[in-house]
Amino acid sequence: MQELHDAPLAPLTTFRLGGPATRLVTAATDAEVIAAVREADATGTPLLLIGGGSNLVIGDKGFDGTALHIATRGFSLDGTRLELAAGEVWADAVARTVEAGLAGVECLAGIPGSAGATPIQNVGAYGQEVSATITEVIAYDRRSGETVVLTNEECAFSYRHSRFKAHPERYVVLRVRLRMEDAGGLSGPVRYAETARALGVEPGDRVPLAAARDTVLKLRAGKGMVLDPEDHDTWSAGSFFTNPILTDAQFAAFRARVHERLGDGEQPPAYPAGEGHTKTSAAWLIDRAGFTKGYGSGPARISTKHTLALTNRGEATTEDLLALAREVVAGVREAFGITLVNEPVTVGVSL
Repeated sequence: MQELHDAPLAPLTTFRLGGPATRLVTAATDAEVIAAVREADATGTPLLLIGGGSNLVIGDKGFDGTALHIATRGFSLDGTRLELAAGEVWADAVARTVEAGLAGVECLAGIPGSAGATPIQNVGAYGQEVSATITEVIAYDRRSGETVVLTNEECAFSYRHSRFKAHPERYVVLRVRLRMEDAGGLSGPVRYAETARALGVEPGDRVPLAAARDTVLKLRAGKGMVLDPEDHDTWSAGSFFTNPILTDAQFAAFRARVHERLGDGEQPPAYPAGEGHTKTSAAWLIDRAGFTKGYGSGPARISTKHTLALTNRGEATTEDLLALAREVVAGVREAFGITLVNEPVTVGVSL
C-alpha cells in the first residue's frame, strides 16, 4: 500500500476542492482495502473512503484521519455475468460491456466515479438504474469483521439509495456482480424520452448498443456531465441535488404554489414514484426559482450547461460552493416550499 501524510485530497475529487488528509492510503487489492479498514477500526481512527471522488464535497480543513483511496482493478466477464472490482473506472467498464455486445448499463455511460460507488448511490440516468442489473455486492462488514455477499434484494435499493447509503459506516464495497443481457447487439428498451427523441425512436424500442451509448455521451457532454479537465462546467459532482419525491398532499400544495407564483398555465414536472408519491424535477425547481444556468458571480457558480450542477470555476473553496448551495436551497424553499437535498456526500461540512 502507498501511504502519504498531510496529503492533498482535492486532486482525488471531481470538484477539485477540499483540504488535506492526515494520512492517505492507496489500496490496490481487496486484501489491502480490508487491512486498512481493520487498522483504522482497531485504532479508532476516523476513516474516509474515496473511489473516483465524483460524489464528495470535502471541507477546506480537510480530513483528520485516514483517507483510503480504493484503487483496485478487475473486470471479469463470463457469458452475461460480470464482476467488477470496486476501484474500476465505471465509464470504462460501461464501454467494455458495449464492446462485448451486452446490454444493461449502456445508458449509464460517461458517469464519473468508480464501480464500487454505483450500488451505494444506486446510480441511474437516462432511464436505467444500476440496481436493475446488479445481482450481488461483495462487501467488507465492519461490524462483523467479515466479508459478506449481499443479494440484490438485501441491498434494499430505491431511488438514489441503498442499504450501503443507509449504513455508511458499516459496509465497504469490494466487488460488484451484474447480470447483463445479450440482446443480439441491441440495447435495452429505451425508456427515457430525451434519449428516444435523440435516437429518433419511440420509448420502448431497442437500438444498436453503440448508438445508445454514443447518444447518451453526447447528451451528457451537452450538459457538462462528462469529465473534461479543460471545461470548468465539469468541475462538479454532476447533479448536486436529488429530485424531490412528494406525497400526494405535498404535491398538491406544491402545485398550488406553482400556480400562485407562475400562473395557472404552468404545470410542474410530475413522474410516478410509487403509490401515493410523485417525483418532480430539482432542475426545474432551481430554474423557476431564478437560479438559471451560469448563475453566480464568484468562483463557484451554477453550470452554464445545466442548472442542477454546481461548479468550481477554478479558484473556488468548499465554502464558496456551500454558500452557493445554501442560497439555492433557501431560494427554492421560499419559492415553492420544497427543501432540496444534496446528492454528494459532505465531509467535515454540511449545508
